[in-house]
This record gives sequence, C-alpha cells and structure tokens, in this order.
Amino acid sequence: MEEPTEGAVVIEGGAAAGPFVLVCEHAANAFPARWGDLGLGPAERAAHIAWDPGALGLARGLAARLQAPLIHATTSRLIYDLNRPPQSQGAMAARSEIYTIPGNATLSPEARLERTRALYLPFHAALRGLIAERLALGQNPVVITIHSFTPIWHGEPRAVEFGIIHDADPALARAILTEAQTQTSLDARLNEPYSAADEVTHTLALQATPMGLRNAMLEIRNDLIADETAQEAMAACLASVLRAALARVSATEEAG
Repeated sequence: MEEPTEGAVVIEGGAAAGPFVLVCEHAANAFPARWGDLGLGPAERAAHIAWDPGALGLARGLAARLQAPLIHATTSRLIYDLNRPPQSQGAMAARSEIYTIPGNATLSPEARLERTRALYLPFHAALRGLIAERLALGQNPVVITIHSFTPIWHGEPRAVEFGIIHDADPALARAILTEAQTQTSLDARLNEPYSAADEVTHTLALQATPMGLRNAMLEIRNDLIADETAQEAMAACLASVLRAALARVSATEEAG
C-alpha cells in the first residue's frame, strides 16, 4: 500500500477537554505538486470550488472558545473531497458549479485509488482515532463539521446565511436552529442550502451516526466570514449557540 502524503491531515488541540470535536474537511486550497493544478488557473484555485473560504478561521475560533480539538484537511477538495465516499463521483469531481476540472475528467480507477489512499484514508483514520480516544475515556463527543458556502450559486443569490444540516438524527441540528433564531439575527435554516440528500453528510454518517454520537453540519455563507475579524465575531456568536443547543438537547434527553 502507498504511504500517505505527509501532512494530509492536521489535528489541533488534540488534548482539549471540551465536549465537541470539530471537523473542517474543506479547510485548504493547496494543490501539491504530486497532483498539479488540475488544469485550473489561479482564480479558479482560489474560488469556492477549491475550498470553503473562511471555514478554517471560523473553526479555529470555535475550537478556542469551546476547548475543542479540531481536525482539518491541508489539500484542496478538488483533489479529494473528504466529505464524500470513494465511490462518489463528487469525491474527485470533474465539474463543480459552472467550472470544469480538467485534471479530474479522465481519472483511471488506479488514480482514484491513489488519491483515496493518500488523503481520504489518513484523514478519516485520524478522526476515528480522535473519537475513539474520547470514547475510551467514557466521553460521548459531539461531532460538528464546519463549512462555508458561496452567496451566489449558478448566478442566483442565496438569502440563507446559516444552514444547519443533519444526518439520521436531527435533534442537535434542530436545537442549534432554535438557539440561532433566539440568539442571533442570522437567517438560519434547517437543511439549507444543502441536505443529506445532496450527500453532504458523509463524515457524520461515517464517524458519528454509527456510534450514536450527537452531530451536526454547520454551513456559513462565506461573505459573512471573509476576514479574520468577521471569523472571530462569528465564532463568538456560534460558540454560544452550540453550548446552548447542547444543553437543550441534554436536558430534553434527561427529562425523557
């Protein structure tokens, strides 16, 4: 088996003691020389198709406030989208929104396997290990994946500002929605601009659902987290929302 790419995954604050485990699968838009630029120019490699702008800064702000470990990718989602399973065409997409990805157009099965071994397997093994360590300590970590989305999609503006997406268990996502609507002025919606039907909950389905762990996917419109100041402000806002949502779900379960 081929050795993983050095630095394919980063864990920050692995010993942090808070209840949340934060995941940022689309944190970077790096194109290592091993795979080249996939035929894309600088503007395309900087665009939202290549990563989730602002998501890593937001995730780091949340990690600091929630005392949470953060695991994130170091390579562009166009080389391998870590929130997609290996059999998905979206894992190494030949087209994203209005953009064609030439370097993904004619990938052989062997090339797909090589990227899977180099990026997908080490990332999800590291996340599984992070979760397993907490389970061994008698904890039930809450898995939160953090993403951003473009305000314009196929030429159409999106009004939603904060989307909360769930996999099989909607309880935490609904609690986050309630707290966001109570505590903030954000246009917050459940299962927008994506839902599990768009195969965006792979990480949750793989890592959290089988263990019965509370989980949710957060989507922030990227114009709201365009710089460090905005990311810090959003992190402060959403940290309060997440704490209250977890308390709400825990109280409901205890009452039941």
